[in-house]
Amino acid sequence: MSNPYDLLIIGGGINGAGIARDAAGRGAKVLLVEKDDLAQHTSSASTKLIHGGLRYLEHYEFRLVREALIERERLLQIAPHIVWPLRFVLPHDEGLRPKWILRLGLFLYDHLGGRKILPPTRTIDLHAPPHGDVLKDRLVSGFEYSDCWVEDSRLVVLNAVGAAERGADVRTRTECTALERGGEVWTATVRSSDGEEQTVQAKVVINSAGPWVDAVLGLAQPGRNHANLRLVKGSHLIFPKLFDHDICYIFQNKDNRIVFAIPYEREFTLVGTTDVAFTGDPDTIAISDEESRYICDAVNEYLRVDVSPGQAVSSYSGVRPLYEDQAADNSTVTRDYVFELDNEGGGPPILSIFGGKITTYRKLAEHALEKLEISGASWTAEKPLPGGEIAVGGFEAFVVRMMDRYPFLPQSTVVRLCRAYGSLVAEVLGEAASTQALGEEVAPGLFEAELHYLVEREFARTAEDVLWRRSKLGLHLDSEAQNRVAAWFARREVEPA
Repeated sequence: MSNPYDLLIIGGGINGAGIARDAAGRGAKVLLVEKDDLAQHTSSASTKLIHGGLRYLEHYEFRLVREALIERERLLQIAPHIVWPLRFVLPHDEGLRPKWILRLGLFLYDHLGGRKILPPTRTIDLHAPPHGDVLKDRLVSGFEYSDCWVEDSRLVVLNAVGAAERGADVRTRTECTALERGGEVWTATVRSSDGEEQTVQAKVVINSAGPWVDAVLGLAQPGRNHANLRLVKGSHLIFPKLFDHDICYIFQNKDNRIVFAIPYEREFTLVGTTDVAFTGDPDTIAISDEESRYICDAVNEYLRVDVSPGQAVSSYSGVRPLYEDQAADNSTVTRDYVFELDNEGGGPPILSIFGGKITTYRKLAEHALEKLEISGASWTAEKPLPGGEIAVGGFEAFVVRMMDRYPFLPQSTVVRLCRAYGSLVAEVLGEAASTQALGEEVAPGLFEAELHYLVEREFARTAEDVLWRRSKLGLHLDSEAQNRVAAWFARREVEPA
């Protein structure tokens, strides 16, 4: 078999997609395979923050925090449609971390990463609006600091789109079922969802399979013991809006963990997360009753209005594939990424990736390619992700321009499209001058033109891909509307191309 791939990347989460984009932009011949949809597992189950990780300072992970804080502002610049600033309030609570510790931690947080864009920390009165009506009376003062939001699954998809634009072969619903190391190349068997198998060759394998990284190592190195992972489950609850402002909260818990309460999708509040050891099948993960109660108990310590698990409108869970560093507590296991490079007998290498954070995915990709000695200069720090070229005036001015261009669409729909696609909105909507030009309105605000774009450009194959990963419309649409989206995909399956 001639002309092998330079890189076979196994796993279509944020690490795999980020590496694929970087490597393809350096001229490498790249194949990325993902057994399910892009970001279907861990990478769409985050707290959806681009942040330094304030609590990691307590564990002296200064390098990780500094790298993450630097990346925070880079991502804000290269993906302004899916990354935007947030302000967080950290209440001081007597009996937990003393005020001087919080102030010192936030001073370091403000200065470790060379912050330039985001506003600094300030001390606030929690009895003043808007917090006095939200938080319990015992909470008198606190600190307000900056971090950023990210549309996590879209970050993955846009990296994959960027990789494909630069020549990468991106295959979703395609599983690597066999790996055999030869003298100069790997021979891999990949199987698509329809059962068709193909043999491919690659000079290097990158194992970015997340919770399945040890399973992939089992294919590559049969007969060895592969127990490098500590799987830690994190779960979130989504409630109807718990407060009427756009500031987020970070609450200290008595077990030294923290819980976030974040305005979400205009109508909701996202609350989480947990740290629970996980030993089951990551394909069937779900929040437990104990986790739901833990989250509610944590926020009920702070909010005036109590919440219960039954009030949640939705939930999600993910498994963090952390490197097993023998830490006693799941919350103290390092979130830093770890590489394991194996080129046994001088043969072609396999690089396995453990851990990592969404915030640092871009640096992880650079470091992975450096470790593999992939030629070409790093380039992703300055080049916007697809749709990130918003141009003059920032995101708000861009929305105004798009509203002027597409006046027949409701403002809420234009804002959603701008957030999802940024400067590529024009590719989604084209030269349409009316809703009729966008095809059938399959669900409220979701037209055929957008569905065709998602299929043709963003690897969407099912209604779930669209409703829960390419967007969060699943939270806003009733079951009838969601069924219409599923029916559209079903018709597409049977209709001739």
